Amino acid sequence: MASWFLRLGAAATAGLVVSGLYVASRVDPNDVGLVRIGRAVTTTAVISFDYMTSLKRVEYGTEEYEAVKSQVHRRSAERLLDLCCANRGTFIKVGQHLGGLDYLLPEEYTSTLKVLHSRAPQSSLRDIHQVIQEDLGKEIPQLFVSFEETPLGAASWAQVHKAVLHDGRTVAIKVQHPKVQSQCAKDIILMEVLVEAVSWLFPEFSFAWLVDEAKKNMPLELDFLKEGHNTEEVADMLKQFQFLKVPKIHWELSTRRVLTMEFMEGGQVNDREYMKKNGIDVNEISRNLGKLYSEMIFVNGFVHCDPHPGNVLVRKSTRTNKTEIVLLDHGLYQTLTEEFRLDYCHLWHSLIRTDMKGVEMYSRRLGAGDLYPLFACMITARSWASITKGIDQTPVSKNEDVEIRANAAKYLPRINELLNKVPRQMLLLLKTNDLLRGIETSLQTRASASSFINMSRCCVRAVSRYEKDKSKSWYRKLKISLAEALVLWQINLYEILLWIKASLLGSWIGAYSGL
Repeated sequence: MASWFLRLGAAATAGLVVSGLYVASRVDPNDVGLVRIGRAVTTTAVISFDYMTSLKRVEYGTEEYEAVKSQVHRRSAERLLDLCCANRGTFIKVGQHLGGLDYLLPEEYTSTLKVLHSRAPQSSLRDIHQVIQEDLGKEIPQLFVSFEETPLGAASWAQVHKAVLHDGRTVAIKVQHPKVQSQCAKDIILMEVLVEAVSWLFPEFSFAWLVDEAKKNMPLELDFLKEGHNTEEVADMLKQFQFLKVPKIHWELSTRRVLTMEFMEGGQVNDREYMKKNGIDVNEISRNLGKLYSEMIFVNGFVHCDPHPGNVLVRKSTRTNKTEIVLLDHGLYQTLTEEFRLDYCHLWHSLIRTDMKGVEMYSRRLGAGDLYPLFACMITARSWASITKGIDQTPVSKNEDVEIRANAAKYLPRINELLNKVPRQMLLLLKTNDLLRGIETSLQTRASASSFINMSRCCVRAVSRYEKDKSKSWYRKLKISLAEALVLWQINLYEILLWIKASLLGSWIGAYSGL
């Protein structure tokens, strides 16, 4: 317990030092270390006290208990939202992460915290100009013909402004909020202390996994040069997909805090009305998004882990009239080890083929242990009954979706146990899975057969490539290639049969409706 207070003291001291440096210009109480720490400690204490006292008054397992627990979840989520909005920066980033875990956390939390994707505070124009001048060494008029004062969007770390260069090119400039760098390390220390305190009070709720992710990823996200390199790497890696558009980076106008890139526009990927108005096929978008992520996860092991709707745009090309997907915000990537990637490939291949022995074996290899049924449900966001029947055979019903979300609250202690056991690479993949499912749900294309077909292709290609690289015999390599071709041919045949079946069904429905 003493170590908690020592770390709190260190965070508070650092906060006062940094705040003191800033006093000369102006002081925002939200930037004062003691204010931020006091607010976070108070919120954590109030939430903990609410759970401890409210749930003691009712009998465990009764309907009344579940109703009271839901009310406490809602109150706690709203308090957490207020804390994130007040402390900003790192707190908003963590809140956004939690808000994206639809099938892993209680609905009261995810639905409340989702608003953080659109409620991030903006820095003043004066602060933005100051960061640009400090990093690029020139005033705004020297760099741009025009610079829009109103940001295109604001996020936890930065905000984006539209501008025009002197050569006429339109660019988007991502500018980091001025105090984020200095606050991030202290905020992570503070969160670690509070998470340990909550784990001490409620041993069944250990959120160490959340702190581990924050400590590893947040410093990387604050380096915009790293984001620029990620942008170029994924553009090259997925260049075979003509429908994917990734903004080009203007390196001469980019630093660790300023990223200047090609301006790209479109409608958000969950905006069905925009797609209908612009003649964009939602099924094509869902199918292509699945192709991108299957390729990233199973084949390359380099994964864009923040596909919330604001970072995935869709549009019709003015030149070709073809549908395009614009992928933005390349700060958060997960690089998968070869062993993990192959185990994950085998697991998904087993899930798609309803190979329950394979599901158990590869879930255990990925750290799930005896909780492998829950692990499989978390990965697929499907019930165990659907998994045993075949996830590609039974579409997701509304009742099943409600059941899965309810189970996130019911099995929260076990889910936390799993999240602390599995490899850390899995955590961002689970978040990515949930964000992609949210998009599919908005487009009403959830669990379509085509998504499983694309995943199967990528799993087969990934495993075959690994086996060929490992093999030294040309005969063995030929055998692997022929086996791969056969399996891919079977998948293609299955896809054709599904298309014929859907076409016949469509014609029958059309004929019947015309009677």
